Amino acid sequence: MVDWLSAADALALLGTRPQTLYANVSRGRIKAKPDPSDSRKSLYNGDDVRRLAERGAGRRKPEAVAAEAIRWGEPVMQTSLSTVADGALLYRGENAAGMAVWGTLEDVAALLWQLDAIKLPKVKSGAAVGLAQAFAVLAQRAAVDPPSIGRSPQVLRREAVLVLADVATALAGAGAAGEPLHVRLARRWERPQAADILRRALVLLADHELNASTFAARVTASTGASLAAATLSGLATLTGPLHGSAAGAVLTLADETARTGAEAAVMARLGAGVPAFGHPLYPDGDVRARHLLDHMTVPLVFRDLATAGEDVTGERPNVDFALAALTVAHDLPREAPLVIFALARSVGWLAHALEQVSAGELIRPRARYVGA
Repeated sequence: MVDWLSAADALALLGTRPQTLYANVSRGRIKAKPDPSDSRKSLYNGDDVRRLAERGAGRRKPEAVAAEAIRWGEPVMQTSLSTVADGALLYRGENAAGMAVWGTLEDVAALLWQLDAIKLPKVKSGAAVGLAQAFAVLAQRAAVDPPSIGRSPQVLRREAVLVLADVATALAGAGAAGEPLHVRLARRWERPQAADILRRALVLLADHELNASTFAARVTASTGASLAAATLSGLATLTGPLHGSAAGAVLTLADETARTGAEAAVMARLGAGVPAFGHPLYPDGDVRARHLLDHMTVPLVFRDLATAGEDVTGERPNVDFALAALTVAHDLPREAPLVIFALARSVGWLAHALEQVSAGELIRPRARYVGA
């Protein structure tokens, strides 16, 4: 008979961090199921846990450790900016969901960049607005801005504010001095009633430890390139369908749900993976999605999709689902999820760039050659 362990018992046997336990679950190495006594928690297959614990007792080759670390595995570098621990997203130890209740993206930037406050300058209307403009602005800056290496933290933080101001102008349009970014974004889309949920989304998406776009930004910063160049690297990486553009696939899934019904739409995507559900770092459900869905009127098609998706996949809606639902609920443009993501995550990319510059180390892993 299979015995099921709590997270605490499993971690005690494995001797690892929670992220490693969750990664082993996502890779299918450890079976998990909801805890019948508390639906917010999971139980873990004792046989699977003990097998991995025994395997971990032996010394692994460095190349094996590195190969696993780069795929939702062990942490590969140190950071004091953000982490996911016990199902919570933390910014410098502050609960991100708690900050979403009262804070703004500018508050998160001040926290992550270690500034007292951030006030963006006044921006006049007239410039083009959109993702293409954000790429253009960052590319122009990357071509002329000085390297980040050899400059004081104070100077770099001031430059980070200016880079964020340029990205904000490109994505959110005009604004008065100090006007909150979520207000500017709501005005750009002519949806003032969406300002509060946009504020919450921007706070929750500002950073997420070492995701793909953040790693790209840190690699760029590690070379001594400018903060704008690091942000440009992050933005380019974010646009991939497996990262920041995933909400676009959720919108398409919602369209299919409206035509064929939720269960049929989910079943049709099952073999290739359903984009709206599950996250390796949140085995008990993505807290960012939960917060956003709790603070909006979820459209019927997304309520049906959530029910069918959970029944079929056993996973709960993730933040991509929530961004897509937000977009439909407030009749925003279909590019809105990626715009929200890019504006918010620019704060995180700049924070990681600043941290990487202060570390003074070049990120340069080795490749394991498998060719002829």
